[in-house]
Amino acid sequence: MLGRWLSHPLTRDLDLDDPRTTLLRQDVLRQKRFLRRIYEEWYAALAAELPDLPGGVLEIGSGAGFLAELVPGLITSELVPLSGLRCALDAGALPFADAALRAIVGTNVLHHLERPRAFLAEAARALPAGGVVALIEPWVTRWSRLVYARVGHEPFAPEAAEWEQPAGGPLSGANGALPWILFCRDRRQFEGEFPAWQIRSVQPIMPLRYLLSGGLSLRLSMPAWSSGAWKLAETWLERWAGHTAMFAKIVLEKRPNRD
Repeated sequence: MLGRWLSHPLTRDLDLDDPRTTLLRQDVLRQKRFLRRIYEEWYAALAAELPDLPGGVLEIGSGAGFLAELVPGLITSELVPLSGLRCALDAGALPFADAALRAIVGTNVLHHLERPRAFLAEAARALPAGGVVALIEPWVTRWSRLVYARVGHEPFAPEAAEWEQPAGGPLSGANGALPWILFCRDRRQFEGEFPAWQIRSVQPIMPLRYLLSGGLSLRLSMPAWSSGAWKLAETWLERWAGHTAMFAKIVLEKRPNRD
C-alpha cells in the first residue's frame, strides 16, 4: 500500500515498459519543477561536451526528456516508436553511416542496455576521431549502494560478473551499477576490449537532489524554490563525491585511427 501511494498517480497503474508510461512522464517532468531543474543542469553539462565537428548528435533513450530544447537538430530516439521522437532504433545496431555523427548522448540509458558491447562498438563506428559519447548514469558509492538497494525500483548489482544483461523490457531491464562496472571496476578490461575509446572523464555527482526530487516514478518532491539551497549543500558534499555521489557524468572520446 505504501509503495502504491508513493508512486506517481499519472503512471501508477501502468506497466513500467508500457510506452504510455514514457509519454506520461513528460507530464511528470513538467509538473515536478525541482526535478526539471536537475534535468536542465544535466542537459547543460552534456551539451557542453559536444565537439565542434561535422555530423549529427544522437540522443539514445530520449524518453520523456527535453534535451532537444538545448541542442538544435538533435536526433531523438527510443527503442520503440514514440510520438515526438525522430526515430526508433536499437543502440546496438545504429542506422547511421560510418563517422556520420559527432556525438552520442544519453541520460539514465546505458544501464538499461542488454548488449553494452554492441553499443560501444557501434558508437565507435558511427563517430569520427574526436567524437564523444557523453552520459549521465547511476554510480556506485557507499551512499548510492544503500539508497539504490532500499529505495530504487531497478536492479542494482555491483557484483554482477557479466556486462551483458538478461533480456527485459526497455525500462524494467537494467543494472544500475553497469556504468561503474564498465568504467571503474572493469576499466582495464574495457580499455583492452575497446582501444578506440579514451575515457576522457568520469565525474561523480549529485548525492542528494535526485533522491529528494522523487525522480520520475514517485509523487514526492521537494519544492522548486528550495533547489538552490540543496544545490549549495551538494556542493559541500561533493568534496567526498567518491563516497556520496549517486550519479556520474561520463565522457568517452574516440581516438584517432592507428592505421
